Amino acid sequence: MKRLSVDSIIAKIKAEETFCAVSEDYAFTLKIDSYVPYACAAVHDGHQFRKDLWSNCLHTEYERWYEEDPETKKMVISHPIVLAGCDSRFEYDLNRTPEEAVFETAWGKQLWKQPLAAAEKDKSLNKHSNFYKVVKALISKLEEKFGVCVVYDMHSYNWQRWDREVPTWNLGTSNIDNHRFGKEVERWRAYLASIELPHNIKQTAKVNDTFQGNGYFLKYITNNFKNTLVLATEIAKVYCDEYQQVNYPEVVAAVAQQLQTLLPKHANEFYNTFKH
Repeated sequence: MKRLSVDSIIAKIKAEETFCAVSEDYAFTLKIDSYVPYACAAVHDGHQFRKDLWSNCLHTEYERWYEEDPETKKMVISHPIVLAGCDSRFEYDLNRTPEEAVFETAWGKQLWKQPLAAAEKDKSLNKHSNFYKVVKALISKLEEKFGVCVVYDMHSYNWQRWDREVPTWNLGTSNIDNHRFGKEVERWRAYLASIELPHNIKQTAKVNDTFQGNGYFLKYITNNFKNTLVLATEIAKVYCDEYQQVNYPEVVAAVAQQLQTLLPKHANEFYNTFKH
């Protein structure tokens, strides 16, 4: 993996080079093993938190981990194109608009002892901006090359705090073209429902049950690219103990192994349906 500037990453994408890089400021990683009509993203996988923010932050390291999406990059790392955030959403949230990306409060609790200085906020927003420059370049290239593209936008959620039964997998579709892509959504939901997990973990997959797919990452791509479907895919945190901060690597591995087959199968079916 190379450390590259955003301009260098974009130049490599435009030249259709394969590479594996971390951004110069260590804010995100991008791996392109080959150019295919699908990409995977894990925008909330990151846990890094800039040290100059530590003393001003009221949330503990555990509270930050609890609201992040740990292990989501590992679930899709075998695929040809993987884009992932390295920084915690508590510094800036890649799935929110630039105006809302730096929190003042987070999950009902004030985040900072003292309001962030403008310079600190700008440093975080610059990382947010650079990430979306790369998103734009990547999806532009994939649409230019293939005509259509599907993005698997991987997230996780804390299922134990719900006071009702919730699905293992949730697809958020309220901001995509369901008339055009509804069959592909249902096909993806069915594939997710077929995944088998260790320890007899119950497997269900639903659409718009816990989340509706209102994230900025999905909206940004959907609003800027007319032939790219973003599938906001949430797994309940059955792959960890969300209260003890313990990850279950055998569950993560089971998800990753089955997605190795199911995800490209779905992407191939999508491409064959919508290619010109």
